[in-house]
Amino acid sequence: MAGKSITTEEDQKNATARRASGEFVRGLSGFRHWLDPDGDFPPEADRYHLYVALNCPWCHRVTLARNILGLQDTLSMSVAFPTRTGDSDPAGPNLWEFNPDRISPITGAPLPECTDDTGSTQNFRLAAEIYAAEGASEKSVPILYDKRTERVVSNESAEIIRMLNAHAAALGSKVPIAQRPDLYPESTKLRVEIDTLNSLTYTAINNGAYKAGFSSRQDVYEEAYTAYFSALQTLEDHLSADNQPFLMGEHFTEADLRLFPTLYRHDPVYYIRMKLNGAKILDYPHLWRWLCRVYNLPGVADSSSLIHCRQGYFGRSWNNVIPLGPNKPITYPEAYLHPELARDER
Repeated sequence: MAGKSITTEEDQKNATARRASGEFVRGLSGFRHWLDPDGDFPPEADRYHLYVALNCPWCHRVTLARNILGLQDTLSMSVAFPTRTGDSDPAGPNLWEFNPDRISPITGAPLPECTDDTGSTQNFRLAAEIYAAEGASEKSVPILYDKRTERVVSNESAEIIRMLNAHAAALGSKVPIAQRPDLYPESTKLRVEIDTLNSLTYTAINNGAYKAGFSSRQDVYEEAYTAYFSALQTLEDHLSADNQPFLMGEHFTEADLRLFPTLYRHDPVYYIRMKLNGAKILDYPHLWRWLCRVYNLPGVADSSSLIHCRQGYFGRSWNNVIPLGPNKPITYPEAYLHPELARDER
């Protein structure tokens, strides 16, 4: 398939032993089918469904692509509750649940974004049940699901966003082609540049945040912390070199999309939760202005929720207490409406 992703993935060598030693090692996605006009999963409007959690940054990639490409009306979506199941759940702990009646500890009420399973005829309560129906033991989101055959197409976010971009028109995009971003343009040179930047972003920033926050070894944390802030500085320098609005120049691409979920979470969540307290994105003026610029693109603000993020991350901490801030210079995500808040001297 044209535009097929060569996904940057974590080396799985000695993964079990590394996890046992305290290193966070991300696993691999097991469902890797592709939308293909001549294959089992042809791109069609109203045929496919997404299962997501708005606190999950990998899901955030997919919801961003759905909104930016104008697929909200023809690619349906179910949203999980941000706190996974606990020990008292009959199915066990740490499972994504589609239950719109659960009460948020932040708001004291159900979260309006959360839904039941609206993609299948089987009324799945758990993401794990979707996989179990196919004889698999995976539990993760996002899931791209074929409503007609009731099969999982893919659970690899990097490849889902490539498919949505490549087949946006066939999937029913409401955005005219002249106004619709091309996340992965045909230019070979540009694709090489996007793939190169994606590799840095994934390794040091997207997955690097998790390696810093969820590893229990000091040396692994310190290495991830150093690589994370080194990569932020690299991207700050990259944006400042030509004072360009987006990472690839004048146009928003997949490189911007894949960076955004982590930076969106950094100041209000990762700074504390992932122990990435070396600086805030506010302290990188070009990155901050880029973050605000992307946040204000049509559909971006609706692609996630910091209430879901705060509850999902801090609700899994050792005492489950969710911080109230930050409140300075103003609250988030309102801060993303103010590029002028950037701290220009570091």
